[in-house]
Amino acid sequence: MSISVRRSARRRTIGAGLAAVGLAAGAVSCSNGGEESPEMTPAAAVAKAAKNTDAIKSFRYRMKGQLPEQGRVEAEASMRTKPDVAMTMKMTAPDQGTQGSVEVRLVDKAMYIGGNAEMAKEMDGKSWIKFDLSALGDKALGGAAPGAGQADQNPAAESTFLTGAKDVKKVGTETVDGVKTTHYSGTVTLDDIKASFKDKDKATREMREKSLQQYEKLGLDKFAMDTWIDGENHTKQFRMKGDATKGPLDMTITFLDYNKPVTVTAPPAKDTADLAEMMKGLQNG
Repeated sequence: MSISVRRSARRRTIGAGLAAVGLAAGAVSCSNGGEESPEMTPAAAVAKAAKNTDAIKSFRYRMKGQLPEQGRVEAEASMRTKPDVAMTMKMTAPDQGTQGSVEVRLVDKAMYIGGNAEMAKEMDGKSWIKFDLSALGDKALGGAAPGAGQADQNPAAESTFLTGAKDVKKVGTETVDGVKTTHYSGTVTLDDIKASFKDKDKATREMREKSLQQYEKLGLDKFAMDTWIDGENHTKQFRMKGDATKGPLDMTITFLDYNKPVTVTAPPAKDTADLAEMMKGLQNG
């Protein structure tokens, strides 16, 4: 395989994995369901579910849809946000060909991408790439891995974005993965979302602002959002749709459980190549 083709394959693999990480988001519930109290308005129900995200420390979820520049994506992941951020995700991006199936682990302020035989062929038998989040950011990657700087964000933030909509409405009662939920929808702009942050405490505001940055980078300024809320006022599922300058976004996140132990371990050092050294090699060519 030529050097240029190998570089392109590596960039596609890194980009697909990191984009998936950047869009892993939402709040979660696994209750048996039911809808909100009759007197609760759609806006109040959405706001209450958003507030309940503060108590979520870990969760497991599925994501499926289409990402700008990456195409179709399917993934299942587990993540914790306290006492530190850690995540493990298995993702398939069919439009990325043989490089489209990857595993992502985030632990101890480092992200690892790989875990497959195809990657090992490109890296002298090493099947994992390590990215030290504490040392490098988007600029250091030369654009090869958009969203890397946001890989350690709290994903519960994105499920709260519908609170910024001025047209929230109740669609009806639906069952999602065996859980009875109430479906709400609305249209929201980035300015609407930013305005909804102003009355939050500093930690909550910063966490939600960080989640919003990835959509600004994609050139998305307006999108439709649907949220399914269960009987305990937690978000069971949400969907975001919009036309970004870098392509269409249509992603659905479905949550399977929450506040259960999540343990993530780094891959063996002997199977791992350092991303910073790889990028230096590509740049020096």
